[in-house]
Amino acid sequence: MMKTRKNLQIKLGISLMIFSGVFFAASIIFPMTDLPVRTKVIASTTSIVLMEIVFWAGGLLVGKELFIKYKAKLNPVNWFKKNKGEQVSP
Repeated sequence: MMKTRKNLQIKLGISLMIFSGVFFAASIIFPMTDLPVRTKVIASTTSIVLMEIVFWAGGLLVGKELFIKYKAKLNPVNWFKKNKGEQVSP
């Protein structure tokens, strides 16, 4: 019982961390719409704040070790880096 609850908590946390990308995408898309400038600013700011809240809530659910691991994987700077253990073929 306790293990399944922990697994569900980790899956929910990871889902929240990934779902925060929707708010990030929205913050990029809002400025390209035909909305009034004031609405664009409010919507983009709200979207960025919600993105942070959802991401950190997911981080709290998964725990420190997994949060650090997935945060590194979600960072675009690390997307194309090779692992230290990988061999480069000539």
